[in-house]
Amino acid sequence: MSDAANIWALNHRVLSLVMNECAEQLASLGLETKEFFVLGEIEPCRYPAELAKRLMLPKASVTVYLRNLVAKKFVRREIDEGDLRRHRLVLTSEGRCALDAATMALSSSFEKRLTRLKAQERAELERLLTTLV
Repeated sequence: MSDAANIWALNHRVLSLVMNECAEQLASLGLETKEFFVLGEIEPCRYPAELAKRLMLPKASVTVYLRNLVAKKFVRREIDEGDLRRHRLVLTSEGRCALDAATMALSSSFEKRLTRLKAQERAELERLLTTLV
């Protein structure tokens, strides 16, 4: 396996471990894993097509996730005043609370893994990931 493939696989494994560890907490908040990611991108991406592109998901999948999030009252659809044919997405206060609580749970789980690193290693990891992004 190439270095790139190995690093990608390790990164995916860490993220999967964190997500799996927090699955019950997310469920108790009324969120599925993918709904969490959709909810987290509502504020920077106010339109469904933008959201699908940013998350690299099919538009049909994003539509299903949004329908669920609207039903849970985490997201609201509003007519865009600039273009009355478009619906703009708005994170509700309930959605903000669920997103914040889910983020805290994921952060706490990830923090457990980060404690294995020295402060300098953590700073280097952050620097490297920032460079990759």
